Amino acid sequence: MALRLSDRNKGKGDLLLLAAVTGMVVFGCIMIYSASSYVGEVQYGNAFYFVNKQIIGAAFGFVAMLAAAFFPYAKLKKFKYPLAALSIVLLALVFVPGVGVTNYGATRWIGFGSFTIQPSEIAKYAFVLFAAAHFSKNYGVARSIRGVIPVLVLGIIFCVLIIAEPNMSITMCVGLLMLSMVFLSGTNLKAFAFMLVPCIIAVPVLILLEPYRLERLSAFIDPWASPQDEGYQLIQSLYALGNGGLFGVGLFNSTQKYRFLPFAESDFIMSVMGEELGFVGLALFFAVAAFIIWRGLAIARRCRDAFGYLLASGITLVYGIQVIVNALVVSGTIPPTGLPLPLVSSGNTSLIITMASMGVLYNISAAN
Repeated sequence: MALRLSDRNKGKGDLLLLAAVTGMVVFGCIMIYSASSYVGEVQYGNAFYFVNKQIIGAAFGFVAMLAAAFFPYAKLKKFKYPLAALSIVLLALVFVPGVGVTNYGATRWIGFGSFTIQPSEIAKYAFVLFAAAHFSKNYGVARSIRGVIPVLVLGIIFCVLIIAEPNMSITMCVGLLMLSMVFLSGTNLKAFAFMLVPCIIAVPVLILLEPYRLERLSAFIDPWASPQDEGYQLIQSLYALGNGGLFGVGLFNSTQKYRFLPFAESDFIMSVMGEELGFVGLALFFAVAAFIIWRGLAIARRCRDAFGYLLASGITLVYGIQVIVNALVVSGTIPPTGLPLPLVSSGNTSLIITMASMGVLYNISAAN
């Protein structure tokens, strides 16, 4: 009887997950308009400049999500090497003059005319796919250090290329993904420590290698020591969150978005959310984000094959890590670093890739 019930439910994917993702995307468009309308009007002569770009990205994202939702996830195994190789090529192209696009001292994008993509967003999911395919091919391979090395090598290549952009935040995400995927694969303590110890050592080394990271760390410890320099962004973020109080100042009524808070429509959009919607609004947002994470983990738990389990877990981890890190940054809990809020922040590469990954999650749920 249990098998019959399982077969009867097969093909009925997690529509609640897709509904939550869709709601988050729509909410993101509303918040991007609110956070960017003034800057769009002043800088580009169009209050809808940023939200129009986001809507276009959302349209492509829905197509990608639907395509991924109906593409059998088991066939993704075939793309582990091509997608890993493509990610390395795209990350390397960032440093090619005329191809790489530099903004605010960081070269994190490649551009072709008016079209730009951020390769690190693709690399995160390419790593998840590679790790899931590698460990599922022989589920006991992770119990030895030798079995972990291919995943470790790819992760290090990605981290080196991403930190050179420089992009400390995505580097940290990939590092956390490495540790998480190895842990979920059922590794033993020796193999896990083989990865964990170098990662722990790498964090202070990377901070010491770049003076600006030390400045950001000092600003995090005492932002009011440099209120017009490194501490400025964090102070403005805290002002926005404090001004929001319990219920917020009302949608579209933020004052920090009037060029007081840098990157209000992207990395620090949560600050505007907190100012306009207050603690209650942020609590509702986190409830929906937690729901997406819960559904993703539930899909992984129900999965009947190792590849689907690891792939669903990895996709959910990418989303969860970014939400948590972004929240910690805007609240001043960890040093400021540029990391978008997935499905909400302005940025088409992140939006499209994240929505496509949610389509894969749906496909896994439908097959299990």
